[in-house]
Amino acid sequence: MSKIENLIAQYCPDGVEYKKLGEICQNISTGKLNANAMVENGRYPFFTCDSKPYKIDEYKFDTEAILVSGNGSQVGHVNYYKGRFNAYQRTYVLSEFLEVNIWYIYFYFKQYLREYIFIHSKKGSIPYITLPMLKNFRIPIPPLPLQKEIVRILDKFTELEAELEAELEARTHQYDYYRNQMLSFEGKNVEWKALGNIGELVRGNGLPKTDFTESGVPAIHYGQIYTYYGIFTSKTISFVSTETAKKLRKVNCGDVVITNTSENLEDVGKAVVYLGDKQAVTGGHATIFKPSKDIIGKFFAYFTQTAHFSKQKRVYAKGTKVIDVSAKDMAKILIPIPPIEEQERIVSILDKFDALVNDISTGLPAEIQARRQQYEYYREKLLTFEPIAVAQ
Repeated sequence: MSKIENLIAQYCPDGVEYKKLGEICQNISTGKLNANAMVENGRYPFFTCDSKPYKIDEYKFDTEAILVSGNGSQVGHVNYYKGRFNAYQRTYVLSEFLEVNIWYIYFYFKQYLREYIFIHSKKGSIPYITLPMLKNFRIPIPPLPLQKEIVRILDKFTELEAELEAELEARTHQYDYYRNQMLSFEGKNVEWKALGNIGELVRGNGLPKTDFTESGVPAIHYGQIYTYYGIFTSKTISFVSTETAKKLRKVNCGDVVITNTSENLEDVGKAVVYLGDKQAVTGGHATIFKPSKDIIGKFFAYFTQTAHFSKQKRVYAKGTKVIDVSAKDMAKILIPIPPIEEQERIVSILDKFDALVNDISTGLPAEIQARRQQYEYYREKLLTFEPIAVAQ
């Protein structure tokens, strides 16, 4: 930070002038297309109000620009692009900046624009950007040498995070490959048994989210299995009262809770092994698998992530908007049963991979989160300036 401090002392010891975006950006426009104008494998990027661009075969813009999502769940999301592209009618295209580093503006937007939008949107309405709102957004404009140094520092953080995310993606692919290899027993001398023959299946009941309490008996809601939990958990994020728990199905340590219902086939059959000390409960749209001595709960849970399991559950899936595989049909799915020692060996290896790519306390996600928090901390410090004092 010493170089930044020296530059501030040299160029702006009395503060920094703030200007409205409309004063430093000569061209603020929007695209003209509907959001569904994208085409598969198009030649040019097509920026909508989603975070990532789609593709399109025709371009309207050929410039260096910052693109801002004007509405929707990603309102205020910022992209940078240089070259030929097209844009949705509610995506703002900002180009031709006066005496500012475009990447400095990009980083400042990332830090402060969404907060500004939510503050200045009409109360009670879905946040969206209007052109006057955007033009009136105020930005500190330090001298160009200071802007350049800020961009250099923030670029380093961005590059490091991108490298970690690329490594995480590579490790995830490696994990998927080894999991499928280790759990593929085709052609091997391994017995396959129906799930209902290697343990007890108990269909859950009840448990709407309105039953949740801040503390009490641990509870696993079926929707949390594919939105929150990994392959196993020793703690739950939800609880119910003792009275409510009496009406629900019980989950003991080592039991596996499986989803029966979802809006897509991928999430049906997702499983989490409960390893908590205190008995838990679960509700409807979930089935509890209580393993016999022939199978380890984690081994089964890992198998539910394989293509072979997915192929089998597809046979029994019913519904269109809501997909369901009943407990009765789930019991028919065939599971490989290698010796317990081999199951333990496989689980031990997959646990290490799982920790590396999914553990938010020790794995790559934890490191990415730490770097992201560090980046956000420095971004805020680097982009916060005292305004020039106005003479009274």
